[in-house]
Amino acid sequence: MKVSKEYLIPFIGLKLGKHQFDYQIDKTFFDRFEYDEFEKCDVKVDVVLEKKTTMLELHFKHNGTVNVPCDLTGEPFDLPIKGKIRLVVQFGDVFNDENEELLILPHGEHQIDIAQYIYEMIVLSIPFKRVHPGVKDGSLKSKTIDNQDHQKVKDKKEEKKEHETDPRWDKLKKLLTDK
Repeated sequence: MKVSKEYLIPFIGLKLGKHQFDYQIDKTFFDRFEYDEFEKCDVKVDVVLEKKTTMLELHFKHNGTVNVPCDLTGEPFDLPIKGKIRLVVQFGDVFNDENEELLILPHGEHQIDIAQYIYEMIVLSIPFKRVHPGVKDGSLKSKTIDNQDHQKVKDKKEEKKEHETDPRWDKLKKLLTDK
């Protein structure tokens, strides 16, 4: 991943209190992470950094859409996403980011790179199963859905044939029950 100065927040010169940072995320942001699960992306990220005397609190919030393929039909569609995370930054002897909600920066650091947190927040807000809204309400017309409908008709015909039995077997079964 390439480091971008755009996502570095220099907190050393900030006054105590809350500070607002806004970012507009598009596909080029994810290209830096070599993430190619979607074609287009339009997500607005709001970051509120609250500087306190001994630590920092970061509140991330995002809202937007990503263009992903439907898992059932393969048709691309704009999937609305939103989410939020909270990160506490404390200062210590060594860098430690093992905890997802706590980041420890070495004493003397003067800036924080938030790109990784933005990336993870957006990627984790995309549902595992992505279904086109047209599939849910029945308004989507595609070859895949037509093929599925055709297959359902075939399955119903085969199921009907399975329930119909040969009359000769019915008479033999009757002999078994007449005892």
